[in-house]
Amino acid sequence: MAVNAWRKGLPGLVVATGLVVAALVYALRQDPEPVTPESPAVVKQAATPTAPHSEARTPPPPPPRATPPPLDLTRPPEEVPDDNAPKVHPVDLQVIRAKLPDNLYWRMGAPTQDPAELERREAESRRWNELYGKVLSADATVEQIREYYGHRRQVSEDFITFSTEVLSRFGDVLPERDRGLYELSINMHRTRLAELPAQEQDALDRREAQERRREAWRQGLQSP
Repeated sequence: MAVNAWRKGLPGLVVATGLVVAALVYALRQDPEPVTPESPAVVKQAATPTAPHSEARTPPPPPPRATPPPLDLTRPPEEVPDDNAPKVHPVDLQVIRAKLPDNLYWRMGAPTQDPAELERREAESRRWNELYGKVLSADATVEQIREYYGHRRQVSEDFITFSTEVLSRFGDVLPERDRGLYELSINMHRTRLAELPAQEQDALDRREAQERRREAWRQGLQSP
């Protein structure tokens, strides 16, 4: 809808741009130091009988205004930047999506204003957070631990693939700040991938220790 509104306003924008250009050309083509004709000499009037000692002076006429040179209409007007025009991001996400259709970025991080999609993402985020709480408290099963760390591994791998593809295709036209953010994302997910095996093994060890404690507690209750 925003794009249609922008397109409808495009003719008015072109006209306004042309007027601004014409005004700039007019200002630039004027002589920087216009020469003003010399004022005529002061004319003295003879003394009148009623004022024998007074002398009247006629003020000089105002200098004529310099006529601006005609505009050069044979050259097309140069484009004038419009700060209010919508900014177009250099990354074409449709190109990336065609190359990586199953990447988790589209489910987790792609821009969207769809309320249903935002609600789905929120529900999925809550589910993984709840599972992470079970992993930390050693209440998750072995299958749940494998599922959680497998998901985290897939997320990092997919985000590395996505960011690498963006830099490969659009890195030369990306603003320096955006390019740095993609590079930072790659480095962060590589660090997480390197840490996941030890974290997963630690979660399995804590679950096993928890099960031993529970088994010992059950046996203590059953012993006379």
